[in-house]
Amino acid sequence: MPYRYIEDIATADIAFEASGATLEELFTAAVDALLNTMIEDGGDITYEESVSFSAENEELDILLFNVLNELVFLKDAKRLIMRIHSITFSHEDGMHKAEVTASGEKIDTLKHRPLLDVKAVTLHRLSVEKSEAGWKACVVLDV
Repeated sequence: MPYRYIEDIATADIAFEASGATLEELFTAAVDALLNTMIEDGGDITYEESVSFSAENEELDILLFNVLNELVFLKDAKRLIMRIHSITFSHEDGMHKAEVTASGEKIDTLKHRPLLDVKAVTLHRLSVEKSEAGWKACVVLDV
């Protein structure tokens, strides 16, 4: 599993670490951790709808923050639960940019057993780091 939940980070929040050999794998693992915080089995999602969006920032941790919060927004505003279908990265003029296509479906509580309502991704202990093994992120979710 390319992510694990961390205890003792925050008392009213959920924290996780995600990892991947590439940035694409890291962001995908973080989205899967976010999704599996909200519903029991994110693997049951069918790809009925797609949404494309872009995010950019000078820092990779804030880029991850923006991507994850966009998916929380789609859940709240359009009742969509989404996984990353594709993501590409570029870096120009000191800015990291992610082009994301997310796919998923409308929330159906009969099909997707709700676990927690994620309100937002927080900046608390947020990090994205490169290591010899690839990439690692720490994320805290406000629930």
